[in-house]
Amino acid sequence: MKQDAYIHGLGFYAPEKVLTNADLEKLVETSDEWITTRTGIKERHIAAPGEATSDMAAAAAKAALADAGLAADALTHIFLYTVTPDYYTPSASCLMQEKLGIRGRVVQDVNAACCGYIYGLEMARAVVALHPEAKVLVAAAEVLTSRTNWADRRTCVLFGDAAAAAVVTGQAPAAGGARIIDTRLASDGSLGHLLTIKGGGSGHPYKLGDVIDEDFFLQMNGPEVYKHAVRSMATVCEEVVAANGLSWDDIDLFIPHQANLRIMEAVAKKLTLPREKVMVTVDRYGNTSASTIGIALVEARAEGRIKPGSKVLLGAFGGGFTWGAAILQF
Repeated sequence: MKQDAYIHGLGFYAPEKVLTNADLEKLVETSDEWITTRTGIKERHIAAPGEATSDMAAAAAKAALADAGLAADALTHIFLYTVTPDYYTPSASCLMQEKLGIRGRVVQDVNAACCGYIYGLEMARAVVALHPEAKVLVAAAEVLTSRTNWADRRTCVLFGDAAAAAVVTGQAPAAGGARIIDTRLASDGSLGHLLTIKGGGSGHPYKLGDVIDEDFFLQMNGPEVYKHAVRSMATVCEEVVAANGLSWDDIDLFIPHQANLRIMEAVAKKLTLPREKVMVTVDRYGNTSASTIGIALVEARAEGRIKPGSKVLLGAFGGGFTWGAAILQF
């Protein structure tokens, strides 16, 4: 018998500092019109000096726990999805656990890039299937500005910092929450060279005295990423909807990874979903990688776009390449 998994609480955190397109005009050769037309982004949040991924993840986790009505010590597992951990070791999830005031849990950092949130829901489903009593925290947090090359006008306008979290258990909530109906995940390492942060890894090591170069920052072949993102995200969304016997009329809201408004609109068009069914937060937060979908879920619920009974489709694509989709029913 299949063990269902349920989201009991949602939360997110965005740093206080906001960097607008007008601010970027003073830093690099660009304009509000150029950024908005190509990306849909108007502003993004930037981590404060010394504010690390584990700090933001802990803040989002506390919000999700409060929403679920649970104390941190009720958690059994913590999974933190990020490409920008505080350090190589200790893991950001260990540091996050300490900041939640608990110890002794199962914790793990995972890198699924922008697909981290959906990959995390699948991980939580797997844990709950094995341990029905488990209470799993899925967190996604990024300080992407720590790996942003502010001299690269093509990429520096895209990214922001933020975190999101969800509490998942095997018990249906008394009220609110959502059942994870299904997920679909995929990847293709042969395309990984199109979106990279290579510097400092074992494939691109450094020694004392070396100068930091462009490989230490995010680099992307934009046109190729766009092409693969649209195709792969649309395909995986079609697969998960069809596999569950649903039609597009059954989908009340589509929350795509908030990377670029053009990509989101192209995917929605392929899926024949009208614009009013597409949740957009990229204008206010930019691309915050793994955390974008979690932020959009909280905002959609707050705006009344998610109601009891709503079926919400999630879709994402990111470095690796990775891609995935999920269906939630609230």
